[in-house]
Amino acid sequence: MATVVITGANRGIGLEFVNHYLAKGDKVIALCRNSSDELNKTGVQVIDKVDVGNAEGLEKALAPLAGIEIDILINNAGVFGNETLEEFNIHTIEHQFRVNALGPILVTQLLHKQLTSGAKVAMITSRMGSIKDNTSGGRYGYRMSKCALNIAGVSLAHDLKPQNVAVALLHPGYVQTEMVKYGGDISPQESVSRLAKRIENLNMDNTGSFWHSNGEILPW
Repeated sequence: MATVVITGANRGIGLEFVNHYLAKGDKVIALCRNSSDELNKTGVQVIDKVDVGNAEGLEKALAPLAGIEIDILINNAGVFGNETLEEFNIHTIEHQFRVNALGPILVTQLLHKQLTSGAKVAMITSRMGSIKDNTSGGRYGYRMSKCALNIAGVSLAHDLKPQNVAVALLHPGYVQTEMVKYGGDISPQESVSRLAKRIENLNMDNTGSFWHSNGEILPW
C-alpha cells in the first residue's frame, strides 16, 4: 500500500486521482484550499487551507504531514487565465506564476525529505508550456507559468536522483473540468487513468521527461 499525497484534490483531476488511488487500496491524503462535499464523501484524510500560491503560509499548512513517508506526490493544483495582448492583466499572470510554477516546487521542497527511496513526483503541467508546441499565441500567464514549471521539474529530477526519487512532467489532455468550463474532449476519469499509467511507469531511467497522458513524449 502506497501513501499518496495530492494537491488540488477537492475537484476535477485532483478528485479523480483521489478516487483512483483509493480504489487501489492506497492511503490517500488530499490537500486543498477548501474541501468539497465530493471529497469529504470519499473518507480520505483531508488537509484544507493549503494554498500553494501562498508561499508564506505553506510550511504551516503542510505541518500535519510531518513525519509521514510519501511514496507518490502529485502536484496537481493549478489555475488558468486567458490573457491576450488586448486584454493583458499582470495580476492574473503573477497569480498563475505563484500557483502553477512556484507552488509545486515549494510543496516538493518542503516535503522532499519525506519522500521514500523509489518515490515518484508527478507535476501536472500542460503542453501549453511547450515552446515548440505554441502555434496560436495568447494565454500568457498560463503558458509562461507552465513553461517555468517544466524547467523547474527537470531541475528537481536531477536534484532528487541521489534520493532515488523520479519526477515526471505530465500533460493531462484537454479535460472536461471547471477550469476550462467543461469544454474538454476527455473526461477526468479517462485522463487520470492515463496519468496513473505514466506515474506507474515512471522510473530513474525516464525521470525528467515531459509526457502527454496518452504516452506521447512532448516537445519542450
